[in-house]
Amino acid sequence: MNVIKTAIEGLVIVEPKVFGDSRGYFFESFSERDFTEAVGPVRFVQDNESRSRYGVVRGLHFQKEPYAQSKLVRVVLGAVLDVAVDLRKGSPTFGKHVAVELTGENHRQFFIPKGFAHGFSVLSEEVVFQYKCDEFYHPEAEGAIAWDDPDLAIDWSIPASDVILSAKDSSHPSFRDYCHFER
Repeated sequence: MNVIKTAIEGLVIVEPKVFGDSRGYFFESFSERDFTEAVGPVRFVQDNESRSRYGVVRGLHFQKEPYAQSKLVRVVLGAVLDVAVDLRKGSPTFGKHVAVELTGENHRQFFIPKGFAHGFSVLSEEVVFQYKCDEFYHPEAEGAIAWDDPDLAIDWSIPASDVILSAKDSSHPSFRDYCHFER
């Protein structure tokens, strides 16, 4: 596996070794031994999968302590722009984000440690998205920030007129409100 560091400490892109021939391809989507050696120890306890259509934006979600989650995300079919926003207090990149295109063809994965909000926009007609989490989902620990927050200035790579949101994702607080609330 190849690990690519990003502009924000802790966020990394993981490129698995893909073996292809006339029959198709094979790769290990996760090896605890290799991941620990290349990125660090993480004990994943829950796998999730979602299916969405073009224009869907999911996020920006996180779980609050003591149930914060690290995630390893990937696309099985289609393409997304995957985004992580640094929410770690005291971090020199607090409020900054990294965006990575993940596709079923590039097989890239994005590791998002605890302390980040996460979301994605669907760039293809349809997407099947999978993620591993190192903490179980706790509804009482849910947190979120508005996907279109002007202070974050995230380019989701789709026109705003094409964005499809859940009722929940259309009413998250701004980044400034989050910062004020978290003091």
